[in-house]
Amino acid sequence: MALQVKIAARAANQIHKAAEWWLVNRPAAPGAISADFGEAVTLLAEQPGIGARYEGSGTPGVRRLFLSRVGYFIYYKAEAGTLQILAFWHASRERQPLL
Repeated sequence: MALQVKIAARAANQIHKAAEWWLVNRPAAPGAISADFGEAVTLLAEQPGIGARYEGSGTPGVRRLFLSRVGYFIYYKAEAGTLQILAFWHASRERQPLL
């Protein structure tokens, strides 16, 4: 049974900004952020253990999944029947998100 997906407000804002940037700067694949994020979240809701454990957070149980085509990580936590999307962060950034 799939987990219920909840996207934190901060993560939703990050996704929105990334999609806007992608639309302008990557015209060959304008919907890549939306498509890749949607597919990944559907998969994570069914198989939340596929992401790598992320030890750089003060919040226990955080994992991340890399979206190779777009270069972003989805930071998430799965517990109590819920998949919580915590951040959407580009891999090229020198620092990690505060979680």
